[in-house]
Amino acid sequence: MKNGKRLIPNDKVTRGSGNIFADLGLPDADERLAKAQIAHEISAIIQRKNLNQSEAAKQLGVDQPKVSALLCGKLAGFSMERLFHFLNKLGQDVNIRIAPAATQEAGVHVLLTGTYS
Repeated sequence: MKNGKRLIPNDKVTRGSGNIFADLGLPDADERLAKAQIAHEISAIIQRKNLNQSEAAKQLGVDQPKVSALLCGKLAGFSMERLFHFLNKLGQDVNIRIAPAATQEAGVHVLLTGTYS
């Protein structure tokens, strides 16, 4: 509320599914969400290590503009495999678990665990 008035009427609010890419009707929504979550973790690790973009680029084995694109969420040029490789370069293990789907519709999910160094 602002000045006693509602900013958005109740009938204009739609609860999201938890996957903005699916909500927007984009193709490969599960993969897009997983890549975004992984990129977010890479960004957080870079930040925790107090690396600037040039230092991060050297550690990841890419040029600084690639790090900039990654940190800005421009992920079209990054495969899941490449993002996993970046996590390894930052001293992180990547474990892939394959299990029967919990619901009728199978998907890709990222489970973030552990403490980062």
